[in-house]
Amino acid sequence: QVQLVESGGGLVQAGGSLRLSCAASGRTFSSYGMGWFRQPPGKEREIVAGVNRSGGATYYADSVKGRFTISRDNSKTTVYLQMDSLKPEDTAVYYCAATKTSIFGVVTQESGYDNWGQGTQVTVSS
Repeated sequence: QVQLVESGGGLVQAGGSLRLSCAASGRTFSSYGMGWFRQPPGKEREIVAGVNRSGGATYYADSVKGRFTISRDNSKTTVYLQMDSLKPEDTAVYYCAATKTSIFGVVTQESGYDNWGQGTQVTVSS
């Protein structure tokens, strides 16, 4: 098990940027693939981006490609989501998640993750 704590959410104008951080407890962070998910108001949770254990492979939802960047620092047991050119439709609660399901690949299915943070609100005003 790993404990995850997100931070960095807030209110930003359209076109602005935010950087989310997810700090993980424990000394086995590098054995987890990581993902960022979001749940817009009244909608289901969806994957935004994922990164494999080493950081060498990433995945992005089509809606955020070219605007968001996922990265991880295993020495700091932290995963980041840099969000640029934000749009009102990016408004959601953003969740960090961890998985041991895959060794080399990126897990894109929500069901593949079994450790979740509490979420952080991101609101983009028009």
